[in-house]
Amino acid sequence: MAEQLVGLADDRALLGRTSTAERVSDILRSRIAEGYFPPGTRLSEDSIGGALGVSRNTLREAFRLLTHERLLVHELNRGVFVRVLTVEDVEDIYRTRALVERAVVRGLGEPPYSLDGLAEAVAEGQRAAREGDWKGLGTANIHFHRELVALAGSERTDELMRSVFAELRLAFHVVDDPRQLHEPYLARNQQILQALQAGDRNEAEKLLAVYLDDSLERVVEVYRRRVGEEHPHGARDI
Repeated sequence: MAEQLVGLADDRALLGRTSTAERVSDILRSRIAEGYFPPGTRLSEDSIGGALGVSRNTLREAFRLLTHERLLVHELNRGVFVRVLTVEDVEDIYRTRALVERAVVRGLGEPPYSLDGLAEAVAEGQRAAREGDWKGLGTANIHFHRELVALAGSERTDELMRSVFAELRLAFHVVDDPRQLHEPYLARNQQILQALQAGDRNEAEKLLAVYLDDSLERVVEVYRRRVGEEHPHGARDI
Protein backbone atom coordinates (compact mmCIF):
# COMPACT_ATOMS: atom_id res chain seq x y z
CA MET A 1 0.00 0.00 0.00
CA ALA A 2 3.08 2.26 -0.07
CA GLU A 3 2.14 3.57 -3.54
CA GLN A 4 -1.31 4.54 -2.33
CA LEU A 5 0.17 6.43 0.63
CA VAL A 6 2.53 8.29 -1.70
CA GLY A 7 -0.54 9.34 -3.70
CA LEU A 8 -2.17 10.64 -0.54
CA ALA A 9 0.99 12.54 0.36
CA ASP A 10 0.75 14.23 -3.03
CA ASP A 11 -2.79 15.30 -2.12
CA ARG A 12 -1.48 16.98 1.01
CA ALA A 13 -0.97 20.21 -0.93
CA LEU A 14 -4.72 20.37 -1.56
CA LEU A 15 -5.35 20.94 2.12
CA GLY A 16 -3.75 24.38 2.11
CA ARG A 17 -3.32 26.34 5.29
CA THR A 18 -6.83 25.77 6.56
CA SER A 19 -6.95 22.00 6.82
CA THR A 20 -10.45 20.74 7.60
CA ALA A 21 -12.22 17.42 7.91
CA GLU A 22 -14.35 18.37 4.89
CA ARG A 23 -11.27 18.78 2.72
CA VAL A 24 -9.82 15.52 3.98
CA SER A 25 -13.11 13.75 3.28
CA ASP A 26 -13.15 15.23 -0.25
CA ILE A 27 -9.68 13.76 -0.89
CA LEU A 28 -10.55 10.35 0.54
CA ARG A 29 -13.88 10.26 -1.31
CA SER A 30 -12.08 10.87 -4.60
CA ARG A 31 -9.46 8.23 -3.80
CA ILE A 32 -12.16 5.68 -2.93
CA ALA A 33 -14.10 6.52 -6.09
CA GLU A 34 -11.00 6.05 -8.24
CA GLY A 35 -10.23 2.67 -6.69
CA TYR A 36 -7.13 3.51 -4.66
CA PHE A 37 -8.86 2.05 -1.61
CA PRO A 38 -10.96 -0.92 -2.81
CA PRO A 39 -14.00 -2.24 -0.93
CA GLY A 40 -12.97 -4.13 2.19
CA THR A 41 -9.79 -2.13 2.76
CA ARG A 42 -9.08 -1.21 6.38
CA LEU A 43 -8.01 2.43 6.66
CA SER A 44 -5.23 3.08 9.16
CA GLU A 45 -5.50 6.36 11.06
CA ASP A 46 -1.73 6.50 11.55
CA SER A 47 -0.79 5.82 7.93
CA ILE A 48 -3.39 8.08 6.32
CA GLY A 49 -3.05 10.84 8.91
CA GLY A 50 0.72 10.80 8.43
CA ALA A 51 0.45 10.86 4.63
CA LEU A 52 -1.91 13.85 4.70
CA GLY A 53 -0.28 15.56 7.66
CA VAL A 54 -3.51 15.95 9.62
CA SER A 55 -4.41 15.31 13.22
CA ARG A 56 -6.10 12.14 14.43
CA ASN A 57 -9.20 14.15 15.39
CA THR A 58 -9.45 15.71 11.92
CA LEU A 59 -9.09 12.33 10.26
CA ARG A 60 -11.69 10.74 12.53
CA GLU A 61 -14.15 13.50 11.66
CA ALA A 62 -13.48 12.87 7.96
CA PHE A 63 -14.09 9.16 8.51
CA ARG A 64 -17.34 10.03 10.27
CA LEU A 65 -18.49 12.15 7.32
CA LEU A 66 -17.72 9.38 4.85
CA THR A 67 -19.43 6.82 7.06
CA HIS A 68 -22.53 9.03 6.97
CA GLU A 69 -22.25 8.95 3.17
CA ARG A 70 -22.14 5.12 3.33
CA LEU A 71 -18.67 4.94 1.80
CA LEU A 72 -17.01 3.72 5.01
CA VAL A 73 -18.13 1.49 7.84
CA HIS A 74 -16.81 1.40 11.41
CA GLU A 75 -16.54 -2.01 13.01
CA LEU A 76 -16.13 -2.13 16.78
CA ASN A 77 -12.64 -3.20 17.85
CA ARG A 78 -11.62 -3.72 14.22
CA GLY A 79 -11.41 -0.26 12.71
CA VAL A 80 -12.72 1.64 9.70
CA PHE A 81 -13.22 -0.13 6.37
CA VAL A 82 -14.20 0.90 2.87
CA ARG A 83 -17.74 -0.35 2.64
CA VAL A 84 -18.73 -3.45 0.67
CA LEU A 85 -22.15 -2.96 -0.90
CA THR A 86 -24.92 -5.51 -0.84
CA VAL A 87 -27.07 -6.31 -3.85
CA GLU A 88 -29.87 -4.32 -2.19
CA ASP A 89 -27.53 -1.32 -1.96
CA VAL A 90 -26.84 -1.53 -5.69
CA GLU A 91 -30.55 -1.75 -6.49
CA ASP A 92 -31.26 1.29 -4.31
CA ILE A 93 -28.48 3.28 -5.97
CA TYR A 94 -30.06 2.64 -9.37
CA ARG A 95 -33.52 3.60 -8.10
CA THR A 96 -32.06 6.91 -6.98
CA ARG A 97 -30.26 7.37 -10.27
CA ALA A 98 -33.43 6.76 -12.26
CA LEU A 99 -35.43 9.20 -10.15
CA VAL A 100 -32.86 11.99 -10.39
CA GLU A 101 -31.31 11.56 -13.83
CA ARG A 102 -34.58 11.09 -15.67
CA ALA A 103 -36.09 14.08 -13.85
CA VAL A 104 -33.12 16.23 -14.87
CA VAL A 105 -33.56 15.35 -18.54
CA ARG A 106 -37.34 15.76 -18.34
CA GLY A 107 -36.97 19.22 -16.81
CA LEU A 108 -34.41 20.65 -19.22
CA GLY A 109 -36.80 23.07 -20.87
CA GLU A 110 -36.36 24.30 -24.41
CA PRO A 111 -33.14 23.69 -26.38
CA PRO A 112 -30.36 24.43 -27.01
CA TYR A 113 -28.69 22.84 -24.00
CA SER A 114 -25.16 23.36 -22.73
CA LEU A 115 -23.65 20.00 -23.63
CA ASP A 116 -19.89 20.62 -23.66
CA GLY A 117 -19.37 18.58 -20.49
CA LEU A 118 -21.37 15.65 -21.85
CA ALA A 119 -19.50 15.75 -25.14
CA GLU A 120 -16.14 15.77 -23.35
CA ALA A 121 -17.20 12.78 -21.23
CA VAL A 122 -18.11 10.85 -24.38
CA ALA A 123 -14.73 11.76 -25.92
CA GLU A 124 -13.01 10.70 -22.69
CA GLY A 125 -14.72 7.31 -22.92
CA GLN A 126 -13.75 6.89 -26.56
CA ARG A 127 -10.10 7.63 -25.72
CA ALA A 128 -10.15 5.11 -22.88
CA ALA A 129 -11.68 2.44 -25.13
CA ARG A 130 -9.06 3.02 -27.84
CA GLU A 131 -6.33 2.60 -25.23
CA GLY A 132 -7.93 -0.50 -23.72
CA ASP A 133 -8.30 1.30 -20.39
CA TRP A 134 -11.55 -0.30 -19.26
CA LYS A 135 -11.49 1.05 -15.73
CA GLY A 136 -10.88 4.45 -17.27
CA LEU A 137 -13.94 3.87 -19.43
CA GLY A 138 -15.93 3.21 -16.26
CA THR A 139 -14.70 6.52 -14.89
CA ALA A 140 -15.69 8.26 -18.13
CA ASN A 141 -19.18 6.74 -17.89
CA ILE A 142 -19.53 8.13 -14.37
CA HIS A 143 -18.33 11.52 -15.63
CA PHE A 144 -20.99 11.39 -18.36
CA HIS A 145 -23.78 10.90 -15.84
CA ARG A 146 -22.32 13.49 -13.49
CA GLU A 147 -22.35 16.01 -16.34
CA LEU A 148 -25.90 14.96 -17.19
CA VAL A 149 -27.01 15.73 -13.63
CA ALA A 150 -25.13 19.04 -13.77
CA LEU A 151 -27.48 20.16 -16.55
CA ALA A 152 -30.04 20.81 -13.80
CA GLY A 153 -27.87 23.68 -12.52
CA SER A 154 -28.54 22.62 -8.92
CA GLU A 155 -25.76 22.46 -6.33
CA ARG A 156 -28.00 20.34 -4.08
CA THR A 157 -28.60 17.78 -6.82
CA ASP A 158 -24.89 17.71 -7.66
CA GLU A 159 -24.07 17.13 -3.99
CA LEU A 160 -26.60 14.33 -3.65
CA MET A 161 -25.41 12.52 -6.74
CA ARG A 162 -21.73 12.94 -5.92
CA SER A 163 -22.24 10.52 -3.04
CA VAL A 164 -24.45 8.21 -5.11
CA PHE A 165 -21.85 7.96 -7.87
CA ALA A 166 -19.09 7.36 -5.34
CA GLU A 167 -21.12 4.48 -3.90
CA LEU A 168 -21.66 3.12 -7.39
CA ARG A 169 -17.92 2.99 -7.91
CA LEU A 170 -17.66 0.68 -4.89
CA ALA A 171 -19.68 -1.86 -6.87
CA PHE A 172 -17.64 -1.33 -10.04
CA HIS A 173 -14.36 -2.00 -8.23
CA VAL A 174 -15.23 -5.62 -7.40
CA VAL A 175 -16.15 -6.54 -10.97
CA ASP A 176 -13.53 -8.81 -12.56
CA ASP A 177 -14.26 -7.85 -16.20
CA PRO A 178 -14.64 -4.05 -16.45
CA ARG A 179 -14.63 -4.16 -20.25
CA GLN A 180 -17.73 -6.35 -20.37
CA LEU A 181 -19.39 -4.13 -17.80
CA HIS A 182 -18.66 -0.71 -19.31
CA GLU A 183 -18.03 -1.01 -23.05
CA PRO A 184 -21.67 -1.52 -24.15
CA TYR A 185 -22.65 1.85 -22.68
CA LEU A 186 -20.17 3.98 -24.60
CA ALA A 187 -22.39 3.94 -27.69
CA ARG A 188 -25.45 4.60 -25.52
CA ASN A 189 -23.82 7.69 -24.05
CA GLN A 190 -23.30 8.92 -27.61
CA GLN A 191 -26.96 8.26 -28.47
CA ILE A 192 -28.20 10.25 -25.46
CA LEU A 193 -25.85 13.10 -26.32
CA GLN A 194 -27.06 13.12 -29.93
CA ALA A 195 -30.71 13.20 -28.83
CA LEU A 196 -30.00 16.21 -26.62
CA GLN A 197 -28.00 17.90 -29.35
CA ALA A 198 -31.08 17.50 -31.55
CA GLY A 199 -33.19 19.09 -28.80
CA ASP A 200 -35.23 15.91 -28.25
CA ARG A 201 -35.30 15.53 -24.48
CA ASN A 202 -38.17 13.01 -24.67
CA GLU A 203 -36.06 10.65 -26.76
CA ALA A 204 -33.08 11.25 -24.47
CA GLU A 205 -35.16 10.29 -21.44
CA LYS A 206 -36.43 7.12 -23.13
CA LEU A 207 -32.87 6.12 -24.01
CA LEU A 208 -31.75 6.89 -20.47
CA ALA A 209 -34.54 4.82 -18.91
CA VAL A 210 -33.63 1.72 -20.93
CA TYR A 211 -29.94 2.39 -20.29
CA LEU A 212 -30.38 2.43 -16.51
CA ASP A 213 -32.63 -0.64 -16.48
CA ASP A 214 -30.15 -2.63 -18.56
CA SER A 215 -27.18 -1.40 -16.52
CA LEU A 216 -28.88 -2.36 -13.26
CA GLU A 217 -29.59 -5.86 -14.53
CA ARG A 218 -26.00 -6.31 -15.73
CA VAL A 219 -24.38 -4.92 -12.59
CA VAL A 220 -26.57 -6.92 -10.22
CA GLU A 221 -25.94 -10.13 -12.16
CA VAL A 222 -22.18 -9.67 -12.06
CA TYR A 223 -22.17 -8.30 -8.52
CA ARG A 224 -24.29 -11.09 -7.10
CA ARG A 225 -21.97 -13.67 -8.61
CA ARG A 226 -18.82 -11.87 -7.50
CA VAL A 227 -19.73 -10.71 -4.02
CA GLY A 228 -23.17 -11.88 -2.96
CA GLU A 229 -23.95 -10.82 0.57
CA GLU A 230 -20.55 -11.42 2.17
CA HIS A 231 -17.04 -10.03 1.73
CA PRO A 232 -13.96 -10.77 3.84
CA HIS A 233 -13.08 -7.56 5.67
CA GLY A 234 -9.45 -7.13 6.50
CA ALA A 235 -8.19 -8.71 3.27
CA ARG A 236 -6.48 -5.40 2.58
CA ASP A 237 -4.92 -3.03 5.04
CA ILE A 238 -3.58 0.48 4.70
